[in-house]
Amino acid sequence: MFNNTKNINSTYIKRLNKEIVYLAIPSILANITVPLVGLVDTAIVGHLSDAVAIGGIAIGTMLFDLLYWNFAFLREGTGGLTAQAFGRNDKQAQADLLTQGITIACIGALLIWTIQWIYVKAVLLVVPCSRDVADFAQKYFFIRIWAAPATLCGMTFRGWLIGMQNTVAAMVCDLSVNITNIIISYLLAYHTSAGVLGVAWGTLIAQYVGLITAVGIIIIKYKSLIKLIRIRTACRWQHMRQIFSFNGNLLLRSICMLIIYVGFTSIAASYGNEQLAISTIMMKMFLLFSYFIDGFAYAGEAITGKCIGAKKQAELNTSIRLLFIWTLAIGLLITIIYGIAGTGVISMLTSDQKIITDSR
Repeated sequence: MFNNTKNINSTYIKRLNKEIVYLAIPSILANITVPLVGLVDTAIVGHLSDAVAIGGIAIGTMLFDLLYWNFAFLREGTGGLTAQAFGRNDKQAQADLLTQGITIACIGALLIWTIQWIYVKAVLLVVPCSRDVADFAQKYFFIRIWAAPATLCGMTFRGWLIGMQNTVAAMVCDLSVNITNIIISYLLAYHTSAGVLGVAWGTLIAQYVGLITAVGIIIIKYKSLIKLIRIRTACRWQHMRQIFSFNGNLLLRSICMLIIYVGFTSIAASYGNEQLAISTIMMKMFLLFSYFIDGFAYAGEAITGKCIGAKKQAELNTSIRLLFIWTLAIGLLITIIYGIAGTGVISMLTSDQKIITDSR
């Protein structure tokens, strides 16, 4: 049963606020680099090429979002269940959840590789865009697709680390991916014959750098848990059933988000390359905010999961209330910043004056 103690004193609330900030800040620092990679890719393409390339990046990115968002449970589900295991100090469950997540990620990557050609052709049949944009999107897609194992395993590792209350390690994994992505994409795009497609090669290389980083952290920091890994037992259906059951609702959520995202991109594409480029920039600005606020979501995932595992109802309720206050305040602040500096941000992403003017 949960601990139903109702008296949560001010000292505990202060401590909980510190814990939220401690867990959220590393995730925020890591998360904001995710859309920054997209912004840098857009800026590189925007300055090296035209609206066709920007639109091609948008469609290519959408193709991966359609795939990878369906596997979002690898991070969210693994993180939530691991946090519960951490709260009840169940080390065997912690090791099993990591094993199960990596197994599902590897199977998912093989599935993605198997259907890649049929998938991209089918999606481009229903997404209205010019032939030039579609051709660029396919080139971008068939380069990045080989990072599928690293991408999906990376989701699992980051979710597991967050569940273990180690958002600093998760931040290191994310930063290794995103900083590498920015540097390699720039170098390949500006200094090699890859040109604008250098951004795809940069992403491919960066994902494997992130995977190596995550494996290194697990080996160094969690040696005792590695000894508890039991692949055959952990991957039996009776043990895997919990993670699939838990992730059913998360998959439904991801599908709903995809419908909105794909609908937005498809409608924009139907109005032509310039409108697609404008919409791409708008979406990147929106994602910058969403990834920022996700830092508090990750903190909430770790804290509430731990409270559930430790059966502390009063602490759970207080955590939810404080997290809501934090995210509301951040949302208002970002709205004000965008209202003041929105046009300046757009100018940083493209030198095409017509796109800048029409984006206002």
